[in-house]
Amino acid sequence: MGGFFGIASKNDCLADVFFGTDYHSHLGTYSGGMAAYDAEIGLQRKIHHIGNAPFRTKFEHIFDEMHGTSAIGVISDTFPQPLLIRSNLGTYAISVVGVINNFEELIKQYLSFSGGHFDSMTGGKVNGTELVAALINQKSNFAEGVQFAQKSIDGTASILILKEDGALIAARDALGRLPVAIGKREDGYAVAFESFAFQKLGFEPVRELGPGEVVELTAEKETQLVAPGKKKRICSFLWSYYGYPTSTYEGVNVEVMRYRNGELLAEIDELFGVCDGLDYVGGVPDSGTPHAIGYANHSRVPFARAFIKYTPTWSRSFMPTRQVEREKIAKMKQIPVRELVENKELLFVDDSIVRGTQLKETVDFLYESGAKAVHMRSACPPIMYGCKYLNFSRATGDMELLARRVIFELEGEEGEKHIDEYADSYSERGKKLREAICEKFHFASLEFQSLENVIKAIGLPAEDLCTYCWNGKE
Repeated sequence: MGGFFGIASKNDCLADVFFGTDYHSHLGTYSGGMAAYDAEIGLQRKIHHIGNAPFRTKFEHIFDEMHGTSAIGVISDTFPQPLLIRSNLGTYAISVVGVINNFEELIKQYLSFSGGHFDSMTGGKVNGTELVAALINQKSNFAEGVQFAQKSIDGTASILILKEDGALIAARDALGRLPVAIGKREDGYAVAFESFAFQKLGFEPVRELGPGEVVELTAEKETQLVAPGKKKRICSFLWSYYGYPTSTYEGVNVEVMRYRNGELLAEIDELFGVCDGLDYVGGVPDSGTPHAIGYANHSRVPFARAFIKYTPTWSRSFMPTRQVEREKIAKMKQIPVRELVENKELLFVDDSIVRGTQLKETVDFLYESGAKAVHMRSACPPIMYGCKYLNFSRATGDMELLARRVIFELEGEEGEKHIDEYADSYSERGKKLREAICEKFHFASLEFQSLENVIKAIGLPAEDLCTYCWNGKE
């Protein structure tokens, strides 16, 4: 996914932007970058690959290399950025978070009339951030350019620009699928994907941008360039998985939502007597843990960490680029607390079940460690569609998703006509899906959270939430 952070200040702000950007490291693992404006030096930029090392270790010497009273930083899961662009709008640094589905179409369209070119990456690929800049540059000012880019893009694009005069331009994507927040302190303004990042640096939250809203920030003031649209579709999965526990989006805290979600899962299980006989409830670490705490608090089944992830060396199991390496590291990280596993009936809550590969490794490892029974709960409904707006699932096709693969195994192409039934735990097809996954993974039982309860746990109007990955509705 990725996230960005920026400050326009009266003072040198590079250290604050360094820490603010680092607070977005949970959102991406491909590259990190920073750009700064200094009145004497002008615009400066550094980019590093962070696939095998965290952002902070790659940029710990940045204070010897760059200076500035305005700066931006980005954690990217797609392309190296920010880029420095010289155009009819002047020289500026730009970073983009989101997904462009009509990538090739936009490139061909641009090249057909512009007579211009793109810097080609290995294999002829074009940096998506450069493409967004090319779209912006077709207009006579940044406000119109950003609007034009967002209307042209099939997908999602939140944009952060550092101008050559030190001002920042921040734009939330057209439907507000991702958050963009503004903060203020005595010496200037900050903008971030994660508002807690600037709060830790002494900025008071001002507000979140609305869908498609564009603002300009200087050290002295905030100026609205484009008013927000009325239609909003913020990603529900931010609360279930991607969002950091301290994050708050649209006034709803991630950790609190996860507790509520776990409580709702427990309510259903209590009705069917599932909680009877359980020794412990635990979360599949890390993001499954708060859902499990909510479950345990409501059910009064003791919460326990029956296995721990060893994170000093590999803090994130998805850091390696190759799936086989990610699976190996995920397995090596899991260390059981045997006294909490052997001959115990355990229920685990995971934030979601996407491909299921790592989850199968986890369950096999628990049985190998002596568990009597392993029940599994997903804090999300079955994921039926690969995300085409944020690419959180990393799926290149729907058949990579566990639920869709099992549906095909059960019913072939006919099953594609009954996705809604398979999502429903009370329908015959829904029961068969869960039974088939239980058999495949050796679960004692399996249940998914309902879409209605996810929305209830978030507490926002359903029409303001994107639930595409679960029900295919845009």
